[in-house]
Amino acid sequence: MATITTNARGQGFSASVLLAPFRAVGRFLVMLAEASPQMRALSRLSEISDEELAAKGLTRDGEIRRILGGTAAL
Repeated sequence: MATITTNARGQGFSASVLLAPFRAVGRFLVMLAEASPQMRALSRLSEISDEELAAKGLTRDGEIRRILGGTAAL
C-alpha cells in the first residue's frame, strides 16, 4: 500500500469561504419551507397510495389543491 504525504499548505483564498454564507442561508430557507404546515401535509399525502385515496373518494390532484388553497398550478 502506498502512502503519499505532503507538507504543502493551502495556496491562496478559497472560493468556498465566500460561498459558505450563501449555503447557510439556503439551508435555512429549506428548513423553513419544510417546517410549514402545507409542506408537512404534502409529505403526509405522498405517503398515501392512490388506491387509498380512491377508497376515500379523493384524488391526489384534489388533495393537493385543497392543501395549497386552490392555487396549485398543475
